Amino acid sequence: MATPNTLERKLSAEQLARARVEAETGGLHLLTALAAQSQSSKEAVLAALSSTLRIPLVPTQKLADLSPDFTRLPFSEASARLCLPIKHKDRTIAIVADPLQAGLLHWLEHKLDGAYQLALCDDEALRERLGALEEGRRAIDGLLPQTEGKKRGEVVEVITLATIAEESSAAVRLVNSTLYDALKSGASDIHIESEPDGLCVKYRIDGVLHAASRVNGQELAEQAISRIKIISELDIAERRVPQDGRFKAFILEREVDFRVSIMPSMHGEDAVLRVLDKQAVTQQINGLSLASLGLDAATCSTILSLAREPYGMLLVTGPTGSGKTTTLYAALAEVNSSEEKLITIEDPVEYQLPGVLQIPVNEKKGLTFARGLRSILRHDPDRIMVGEIRDPETAQIAVQAALTGHLVLSTVHANSVFDVISRFLHMEVDPYSLVSALNGVLGQRLVRRICSHCSVPYRPPSDLLIASGIQASWLPRFQFRIGRGCPACRQSGYQGRIAIAEVLQLNDTLRELILSRAPMSEIKAAARKAGSRPLRQIALAAVAQGATTLQEINRVTFVR
Repeated sequence: MATPNTLERKLSAEQLARARVEAETGGLHLLTALAAQSQSSKEAVLAALSSTLRIPLVPTQKLADLSPDFTRLPFSEASARLCLPIKHKDRTIAIVADPLQAGLLHWLEHKLDGAYQLALCDDEALRERLGALEEGRRAIDGLLPQTEGKKRGEVVEVITLATIAEESSAAVRLVNSTLYDALKSGASDIHIESEPDGLCVKYRIDGVLHAASRVNGQELAEQAISRIKIISELDIAERRVPQDGRFKAFILEREVDFRVSIMPSMHGEDAVLRVLDKQAVTQQINGLSLASLGLDAATCSTILSLAREPYGMLLVTGPTGSGKTTTLYAALAEVNSSEEKLITIEDPVEYQLPGVLQIPVNEKKGLTFARGLRSILRHDPDRIMVGEIRDPETAQIAVQAALTGHLVLSTVHANSVFDVISRFLHMEVDPYSLVSALNGVLGQRLVRRICSHCSVPYRPPSDLLIASGIQASWLPRFQFRIGRGCPACRQSGYQGRIAIAEVLQLNDTLRELILSRAPMSEIKAAARKAGSRPLRQIALAAVAQGATTLQEINRVTFVR
């Protein structure tokens, strides 16, 4: 038997097998059995086991700095197997103390579809870390209904199917089950609408409201709204004025933020909850590109060429929720390099981009878009992203920044790429400065994608073709499809969304027309001549490819 100082660098198969038997029969952990067998310290055993199995070793002191991710490995199962999952890029690192435990590899393979890597750590340290996480979860669970002394924005509820089933209060059960189901459905907003005899719950999925459930009983409806007010730290006695709040919940093994708006109505109060799932956003930003948004190749190429310009201004316009900021992020992610300084100022910061300085607006402290943009210009940037240009001061500073050697990317609210020019002139920006600074404008919309699980060929009725402006000679170019509806798309026929966009790239002719205050019809004709494709044309191309439907593009674009 080896002495404490003579443990071999690698362990033999016989040693491992014997230690496994001793551990199982004696109720010991594998590391403890190996240490006793070799009369060595657990540190030495860990190092030998790591070397033998070629599994990287995680130092005990680093465990507390690692953020666990129990999205695909439920906490209860991971804790039972003494496993701490850590998300790293496109895979999960499973930190374990006994890589030889029965069924471990099969469990990981099944849960993670093979996208995992094992790491080794001391069993006592792992048990302590998982215990601390369990205590934290219990503490979170204990915050309700006693919310006094809770700091604003802390987690107020842990919601699982088990806690929903065990809840005795009908109002709490209704609210928690709604939050749980909305997150599983991928809803961006939850609408709770009071009615004369109860309430109606709707989810906004892919930009469209879907009725989820209806609850009878005015008393239960009032209790549900009061419950939302309590966890949002709002005044439950005040029912005559709008109120805004927020709260956090631990759902599906992750922390989710909810922004709450309460509005008085004819039949009581309505609530709208915006779902801010940080983990979903993080997954979305990984591998983000213009092509991944569904934009066609020609549009992607034009946007990238505008985003690579050394100076000037690139603007994105569209209605609220049309993916403007996401498109700018995608463009920045593709052109970002270590040779340039990228700075963003946003309200709020929606994605975290590595290697980019991101500044959140804080109007209460006086940090507005305009003030932040002035400060950014002194920070030696190459490219600047302004979350939104919505006032004359910000517009003028952004134009000046674009004229002084910086590339400025921003969003602005306007109905079309041509209306953006009028919007800036209305904000008293000098026309000559504007046309000198502006490189291009992107007008964007989001349309729902046909569900791939239930998509079938389809021939639209003649009245729909006429209403959509489809000429008979165009029909051979179209591959019409439609979703029949299935569980994957909640019987809607659509799953996910794609972006469609028109790009106005300024040239000398367009600049001269804008400066001369030419009629908009002349400016549009010159843009078409220069190769700019109307948004409706791009939308019809998406229908022709079988990506979406005529009904969908008619919902978000003008037929003319």
